[in-house]
Amino acid sequence: MAILTKNLKTFVSVAALFALTLMQNTRALSAPADPWKALAFLEGTWDAHTQAGSAGAQSNGKYTFKPELKHHVLVRTSEAYAACKGPVSFDCKHSDVLYIYQEAENQPLRAIYFDNEGHVIHYTVSTPESTTALFVSEASASGPQFQLIYQLKDAVMSGRFQMRMPGQADWKTYLEWSGAKK
Repeated sequence: MAILTKNLKTFVSVAALFALTLMQNTRALSAPADPWKALAFLEGTWDAHTQAGSAGAQSNGKYTFKPELKHHVLVRTSEAYAACKGPVSFDCKHSDVLYIYQEAENQPLRAIYFDNEGHVIHYTVSTPESTTALFVSEASASGPQFQLIYQLKDAVMSGRFQMRMPGQADWKTYLEWSGAKK
């Protein structure tokens, strides 16, 4: 009986150790993915050459995505160069900043946009493909919904700023740009 009890205790100890090891491995495998890895393709300074959109503007500039605050925030700043042609309603001296952040662990990424014209836009952020970042504002019954898309293909970053009015299904491109990394 003593041998059986000793063997049972050994078996229970080994089984408990195995279970603990399995639980640790499961936790490691199910640890939340780093949300910033999906946006790493954006990081750096990029040329921006506008070529299309209802804004009717032709401009060149640059923008930079840079991690800040120990990589708790990804910040995009932009700068338009002097050579800009557009309708009177288009601000050729446009500048803006976009802050991408995560409010808490396991929460989706969000972004907030500010520009020198006083616009403020709140976005949810997703990466439907490994080289595409999609920023979408909430729909509103009283004003447009906005969408900002960045897509990297063949070392060229393309971007589109789109909007749609309440009740419309299709997005209208206001500004479109592309350029290589500097």
